[in-house]
Amino acid sequence: MPTTAGQTEVQPPAPLVIAHRGASAVLPEHTLAAYARAIEDGADYIEPDLVATRDGVLVARHEGEIGGTTDVAAHPAFADRRTTRRVDGREIEGWFVEDFTLAELRSLRARERLPQLRGTAHDGLYAVPTFDEIVALVARESAARGRELGLIPELKHSTHFSARGLPLEDRLLDALAAHPYTRSAAVVIQSFEVGNLRALRAKLGEGRANIRLLQLLGAADARPADIAAGGPTYADMATAAGLREVATYADVLGPQLGYVVPVGADGRLGKPTTLVADAHAAGLQVMPYTFRPENRFLPRSLWQGEDPRSRNEEGAVAHIRALLDAGIDGFFTDDVRVGRRAVD
Repeated sequence: MPTTAGQTEVQPPAPLVIAHRGASAVLPEHTLAAYARAIEDGADYIEPDLVATRDGVLVARHEGEIGGTTDVAAHPAFADRRTTRRVDGREIEGWFVEDFTLAELRSLRARERLPQLRGTAHDGLYAVPTFDEIVALVARESAARGRELGLIPELKHSTHFSARGLPLEDRLLDALAAHPYTRSAAVVIQSFEVGNLRALRAKLGEGRANIRLLQLLGAADARPADIAAGGPTYADMATAAGLREVATYADVLGPQLGYVVPVGADGRLGKPTTLVADAHAAGLQVMPYTFRPENRFLPRSLWQGEDPRSRNEEGAVAHIRALLDAGIDGFFTDDVRVGRRAVD
């Protein structure tokens, strides 16, 4: 940007590096250790996915089903709680967080969700954290490091939890209001659903300026769980008109990576779509998900070697930079150190 004498060029803010479930490429996701590692590696925001226990406590798990991320299957006392439950239109079998009190959940330990890819060396070491504990960690680390750290909690399966008498939204707002740190620090609340974000916008009003809302976009042909068949799909929401509607209640858009830069049938990155420009024109920032450092999650043209399990930092950096060039405002990554390298 050209400047005249006496003027200083104003640089746009650097894209935000968001720790997806903590440093989840390095340590079991949604553990205090993973969040602490992500902060050490340079995260701007950390992301706890929030679900509720039977006694109404917000805890961090990617899904309400906890068999894949804890050692619950190894506890005979909980064998009879294995069940099948319909969540967001899908039949899921396993153990569900809403069937456990916080005290019972505390007896479990986290395990790696992708053991064949990322190993099991850290299984059994860490407890499932509460949201209160996560906020306390972030507040301590922010004070120690002299920089504000943001929180970007995701409300998981809001309709499902509301139907079970455990609505998440007011619990989250109450928790944010209860902590001095989150009364002023940057917070972004995200969801794949729409109704909860609209309700939150109405409740927040003008009095909670530090809290913004993010609409996530799932697969193009899918719909938010709270939208009936025949309603708009995520692809509809990603059109210029759809984005203007999203901007009436949200501040940020969180699309899958391919909405921004698609990958062709030949495994190569294509040209950027108009999504970022359309979102910016509607007044939305764009923060896509999720960059991961293994070949398996990269466009085939960026692989190093033939093993999908191989860690490939160069390919991951190249993938991130392709979307940075498309104008994104931030991004979710399983490996903050790699994301920081791409930005810096």
